[in-house]
Amino acid sequence: MHILKLSAYCYPEQESSSHLTDDLYEAFAEADFYIENYVPMPTRGVSDEVRKIYKKKKDEILYNGHVIIHRFSMFREGRNPVGRAIRYVLVNTIQYWKGTHAKGVDVVLSGSTPPTQGMLCALVKKKLMKKYKRSVRMVFAIQDIFPDSMVTTGITHNESLLYKIGSRISNFAYRSADQIITISESMKRNLEEKGVPPEKIIVISNWIDADKVKYVDKSENTLFEEYSIDRNKFIVVYAGNTGASQGASVIPSAARLLEKETDIQFEIFGEGTEFSTIVRECESLSNVSVHGLLPIERVSEVYSLGDIALITCRRGVGKAGLPSKTWSIMACDTPIIASFDTDSDLEETLRSANAGECVAPEEPEALAEAIKKAYAKWKKGQYIKADTRSFVMQFADKKSCVSKYVETINDFADNGSDYRK
Repeated sequence: MHILKLSAYCYPEQESSSHLTDDLYEAFAEADFYIENYVPMPTRGVSDEVRKIYKKKKDEILYNGHVIIHRFSMFREGRNPVGRAIRYVLVNTIQYWKGTHAKGVDVVLSGSTPPTQGMLCALVKKKLMKKYKRSVRMVFAIQDIFPDSMVTTGITHNESLLYKIGSRISNFAYRSADQIITISESMKRNLEEKGVPPEKIIVISNWIDADKVKYVDKSENTLFEEYSIDRNKFIVVYAGNTGASQGASVIPSAARLLEKETDIQFEIFGEGTEFSTIVRECESLSNVSVHGLLPIERVSEVYSLGDIALITCRRGVGKAGLPSKTWSIMACDTPIIASFDTDSDLEETLRSANAGECVAPEEPEALAEAIKKAYAKWKKGQYIKADTRSFVMQFADKKSCVSKYVETINDFADNGSDYRK
């Protein structure tokens, strides 16, 4: 089985979903699949020195030859939206040329970032079928739904020309895909409302490696010494992206309302487009410390640090899916307070697992009040750590979820070919 993947980002770039790709590569290799991925030079979160190293690494062979990463030159990604759009077009153009010249492809595996990726892979699939004169399948794994995500983040509205163009792009990808993988039931419902046949959609949650993500006792957690954090305080932790859709600016606003409660300490670990704003807003707050995002290997320490952990979103964004950090927090048995859309997958998960509570998004007063209530119980010795790890093992453990991906790809095994010939 030969899988063609065209990714906008790849290791050593750090993304919240990086571990998902690594886990899939490992599982695919064990299933004796062969994967080729054509990617641009790394840009996100990497230094110029790292880029120089990878400029010389045109091809990387991993997992005993089962995974080959082909890299091509491309200028850095900037923050200017026009510049980023131009870069995406150039990347997609190169990937189309390279993808349509690949040999013996059975399955084209597409992600959803950037929003044109599904359309790109659909066009590559169509070209390869014409070239090979046989069937080539496409699996479309989506983490968010475009252009809906642009509406919820305030970039556009659903009557705009941009939205209409985005809808045409996405609908073409949905029609072309043989299988669509979503990460939540709400995303599946959204696609069904857009006319996608239910039998074409499978829900596979984002996952964590529960063998690696687990509670670290405060007495053994080195982050307390590393960042001079007082173990005797009530620790509120936030970790992750601070882009427009995350709505994390509610945290410093809530912290300001709780500044007189000197036993409550906020620890923020972040990155993203709004991170500099978060840093600036927290500079005058005595109860907040802000740090850069730590490597994925330290996620257990980060979420075990908190007596509670926060998840936030901008109003309207939360119904798009379940944040993957939810599972990591719950695997550490840390209670969650979410400034998040109600009637969402997250609220349902927190309720079902007895993992915490949801308050209205972008409302600092509501978030501060929820934190204050949890702190009051902690102060009286009535605060009990969550018992949610078993829930994670049932619904979001790595072994179960990656096996579903393998099964999905294996459904196309009748087209198997040896592209190495």
